[in-house]
Amino acid sequence: MRNVLKQLKVTRLISNGYAKFDRASCLAFLHSFPEASIEVCSKDEEVVIALGSNVGDRLDNFDQALLLMKQLGINITRHGCLYETDPAYVTDQPKFLNSAVRGFTKLGPLELLGMLKKIEKDMGRTNGIRYGPRPIDLDILFYGKFRVSSENLTVPHERIWERPFVMAPLIDVISSDIENDTVAAWHSLSKFSGGLFAAWDKLGGDAIIGKDGMRRVLPVGNRLWDWSRKTSVMGILNLTPDSFSDGGRFQSVENAVSQVRHMITDGADIIDLGAQSTRPKAIRVSAEEELERLVPVLEAVKGMVEEEGRILSVDTFNSKVASEAIKKGAHIVNDVSGGKLDPEMFNVVADLRVPYIAMHMRGDPISMQNANNLIYDDVCKQVALELNSRVADAELSGIPAWRMVIDPGIGFSKNTKQNLEIIIGLKNIRQEIAKKSFAAAHGPLLIGPSRKRFLGEICNRPVATDRDLATVASITAGVLAGANIVRVHNVRDCLDAVKICDAILEKTG
Repeated sequence: MRNVLKQLKVTRLISNGYAKFDRASCLAFLHSFPEASIEVCSKDEEVVIALGSNVGDRLDNFDQALLLMKQLGINITRHGCLYETDPAYVTDQPKFLNSAVRGFTKLGPLELLGMLKKIEKDMGRTNGIRYGPRPIDLDILFYGKFRVSSENLTVPHERIWERPFVMAPLIDVISSDIENDTVAAWHSLSKFSGGLFAAWDKLGGDAIIGKDGMRRVLPVGNRLWDWSRKTSVMGILNLTPDSFSDGGRFQSVENAVSQVRHMITDGADIIDLGAQSTRPKAIRVSAEEELERLVPVLEAVKGMVEEEGRILSVDTFNSKVASEAIKKGAHIVNDVSGGKLDPEMFNVVADLRVPYIAMHMRGDPISMQNANNLIYDDVCKQVALELNSRVADAELSGIPAWRMVIDPGIGFSKNTKQNLEIIIGLKNIRQEIAKKSFAAAHGPLLIGPSRKRFLGEICNRPVATDRDLATVASITAGVLAGANIVRVHNVRDCLDAVKICDAILEKTG
């Protein structure tokens, strides 16, 4: 036993210093795993694991690794953003995808290490060049509140502090609220007195994202979308007879295809197809009726959209519709309910492995404008809090943060004053979201004020199609406040506004 203890030193941060694991814990592990050196016997320990890949289908490698980790008893609760990075150390190799996950496990540190190495081996990693190409690379960054030092494992991982591609996703999976004892311990384990944030700032912090061979990306179809380079315009195509703005205009396949072609010509980056009206008091139709409206148009425009390099999203809160739409060629699920109107939505989207837009709404389209759903003490703070809850549930269901887009739901369960507060308060919403998840706060943010009633109330424009200039003004304010995607009916005029905003932000940023 003395020899074993010489091989590995494991300590735990506690209020009065360090505490060594007791002899019984060591013996318990050695009895079960005689080939290993030592084990921490714990009910549940919170861990952070880094992921990297630059061989084969990198994103699929991540998905497979996450699945295998789950099967081996690692309960993943949070995911970082997805980063594409230039290779480090050995530079003559393909670009890497990097991220990190946070979760709980009953596996001790060496047992966990063994499981991760087995995943790497099973997925094709060999003992090649150090820092060279690999289908998957899994590193333990933190294990509970413990320091681990052995021949095969050091925790915290010794090279965290010099690697931006590790530090960025690590920051993503922690929150700015350090009341969590484990997160506080991770900060205290940093080489820098200011904790992990100081370590990240030392490397350049968020300012290096998009520079120095490192960018945040969102996987869409077979490509990686760098949504931060410019504000994206999502063109709306309503396939319903009763939408508030253009209901009935595009129900025929011919008219719908013509409108999609028109929006692409005008510069839309994303085409959003909706066959279920979500206007106030709208009656819900069945999934079958929604699909009858949607599928013929989806099949007709799929090739055109892909040929033009555009993204196709489906606006639905029905998981059956979402699943069928993705099978027919849509790339993104845009859910106005944030998963609240269909309990199967998160599980279905997780299995589909596609981006998911989670919007804030209270109630449903029939009840969302009821007086009780319009009560907020601080609308930005409460919208962020409620979105955080949806993001957390989505992640627990298997939707990584790197596949999520946040929408504060302008016009949904908000009055005119509250809609304006959201538009000018997008930075506040991000800051509030960051208290629970930096990954969600660092991801793309979408707003959709187009032609909505509050614009008509302010400008005295009772007809929705007369509100395009008001829409331009509202998205201008929103983009300057931090929106990354704007969902609009009039693509041409809104794109001009977005270009001006982007130019201003580039000049002043």
